[in-house]
Amino acid sequence: MPKAVKLADIAKEVGVSVVTVSKALSNQKGVSEEMRERIVKVADELGYKKNTFSANKTQSSKTVGILMHEKYFKKYNSFYLEMYQILSSELVRTGDFGMLEIVERESERELLVPNLLKEAKADALILLGEFSGEYITSLKEKFSGPVIFLDFSDEKQGGISVISDSFYGAYYLTNYLFDHGHKDIAFVGSLLSTKSITDRYLGYVKSMMEHGISVRPDWQIEDRDKTTGVIFEADKLTLPVEMPTAFVCDCDLAAGVLIKRLEKEGYSVPEDFSVVGYDNFIFPGVCDVEITTYEVDMKTMVEETINLMNKALYDKDFTGGIHIVSGHLVEKESVKKI
Repeated sequence: MPKAVKLADIAKEVGVSVVTVSKALSNQKGVSEEMRERIVKVADELGYKKNTFSANKTQSSKTVGILMHEKYFKKYNSFYLEMYQILSSELVRTGDFGMLEIVERESERELLVPNLLKEAKADALILLGEFSGEYITSLKEKFSGPVIFLDFSDEKQGGISVISDSFYGAYYLTNYLFDHGHKDIAFVGSLLSTKSITDRYLGYVKSMMEHGISVRPDWQIEDRDKTTGVIFEADKLTLPVEMPTAFVCDCDLAAGVLIKRLEKEGYSVPEDFSVVGYDNFIFPGVCDVEITTYEVDMKTMVEETINLMNKALYDKDFTGGIHIVSGHLVEKESVKKI
């Protein structure tokens, strides 16, 4: 199947911005007649077909493809669904339209083209949650518009990323436990499963080092299947033989699963152990304890993503980069001072 011609392809060929091409092809003001004729000619030569899907939208609106991995739709795992709802609402507010497509594990592994690219509907792509480097490379080979990574980054891929402050978020949480008298602190999270989990582990390590405490390998507790990325049920979570007094968890869902496991062993939180999470988002019913956590500012992350997407579309000098959005610590009921 031949690759669909996008506005960015025409802009590159003519040497102008995408917005100039858009104005020229939609007969808007701000483009000389000579330039308009040149752009139309290049568009015809490249075989550009106007996006009929956007016919009912305003001339300046965009269709944004949003890709999410199926692993983020497993039981209780609705953090990215919440972020998608915020993203979709913000796109509507700015006069744009978001199309969500769920990418199955097999499709990612076989590098299959998403349907929204097959039908040439997207002006830009937002990848919500982490995908494999091979899949991202494949997408970029087939799609000429901007690709933005939301809530993850990939240094090998470069491009545009918007992430929360995982490193310092976990660092602040671990310091908070030290401030409450804890020294024996474990980390719950499968390293290298995602870059954000690894960043949170490194923030935990920084705090431990600064307090003169050695990091124990048996206190780095796996919380998910590294092949599927699915978080364990409480029965599958392995506790260490020698227990710490507190746990830093890579997300609130992992913290909730840990609390359920501790309760199955006859313990209580925070009476017996203190637990902190990350996100300030957990599906109702996972556990009954209100978890002290580091809140991710989803709305600001979404707003920054859309802002960067527009810069990538309309500013030919824009280079992208990683953009970090800070959150804040939220005190609840899961930590006890000792």
